[in-house]
Amino acid sequence: MERNGATTQNSSVLVVDDLEFMRTAIRDILRSAGFSRIHEAVNGRDALLKFEQIDPDIVLLDIVMPEMDGISVLSQLMRRHPGAKVIMCSALGEQEMIVRAIQLGALDFVVKPFKPERVTSAVQKVLGLDVA
Repeated sequence: MERNGATTQNSSVLVVDDLEFMRTAIRDILRSAGFSRIHEAVNGRDALLKFEQIDPDIVLLDIVMPEMDGISVLSQLMRRHPGAKVIMCSALGEQEMIVRAIQLGALDFVVKPFKPERVTSAVQKVLGLDVA
């Protein structure tokens, strides 16, 4: 899958979630779709630090986390890096936060529990990759 030189193999992804099993699930979905450069952050503060270190092509960001929630992370990321590509991950019932995230610059959202194909298609769409 390639478009404008971007491929699943060379695109870097930062997965941010405080729950290890959620990070593992997303990582496994992305690996199955051909992504190999997958980084993880365990909370919002870690996400901001890792973003600066690795400059990922896309971020999958959980909304509800301890220390710093996803909305705060998104707000700071967009102030520092207005072109950042962020997909929010949320549980059902967080519609107000999803609307706020879109207003702040999130490009898409996936609802937990999510379907693997929804995660893959959202990432490919935001990265501008051809979706099979």
